[in-house]
Amino acid sequence: MTTGFLEDLFSLDGRVAVVTGGSSGIGEAMATALALAGARVVIVARDPTRLSATCGALLDGGCTAAWVSADLADRAEVRRAASAAAAAFGEPDILVNCAGVNLRPPLPKLSEEDWDLMMAVNLTAPFLLGQRFGPGMAARGWGRIINVTSQQAQRAFGNSGGYGASKAGLAALTRSQSEAWAKSGVCVNSVCPGFVSTPLTTEVSSDPVRSAALAARTHAGRNGEPSDFAGVAVFLASQASEYITGQTIYADGGFSAF
Repeated sequence: MTTGFLEDLFSLDGRVAVVTGGSSGIGEAMATALALAGARVVIVARDPTRLSATCGALLDGGCTAAWVSADLADRAEVRRAASAAAAAFGEPDILVNCAGVNLRPPLPKLSEEDWDLMMAVNLTAPFLLGQRFGPGMAARGWGRIINVTSQQAQRAFGNSGGYGASKAGLAALTRSQSEAWAKSGVCVNSVCPGFVSTPLTTEVSSDPVRSAALAARTHAGRNGEPSDFAGVAVFLASQASEYITGQTIYADGGFSAF
């Protein structure tokens, strides 16, 4: 009886999920967790080699998965990727926006081109994908959108002005998407990581002094791992989160509470 109760809460059997940035780091961990929970998962990212490897690992593990290569900085590519993703297993019930770009010149040297790139990938692509998939979820009466934000949406970090601004916008977009579709059964939330060593954070993670300092100011006493996001992904994508919407979940080991 207990097993059935948990399955009813957390099973994603029959659901379709689209995960951007799902070929590495936090996105890969989330995509893997959703697939293991029963969802048919489509991973969207740029690098076909990484995409093929991640998708292959899921298939080898008995999951159902597909991938789409796209440059999410290009609006036409976002639209193409959305159509290709929906063609794989049908219109998605779950959308995870995890793809991100973090260029780190000092703010006085941040070019308009760098700014535009970060806004395009980190904020405009989630908006466009939400516009593409959110109304369909609402029409069907059930859906989940999970946006991955950043500590920099709330506080300034060195040389991340453009990234922080884009992630603050994504946190605000989360609330707006929730307001638009929650009454129709679509829960929209964001996940805010602490410091996690991923390809996106190589500049910091490659510096042992900075990495140790970040771990020291985290209540858990360590920096995050991509695997730390498996549980929160399944929770927010499942029936268990039915009355949670418009929120930011801090999966950060207490970093934000320090």
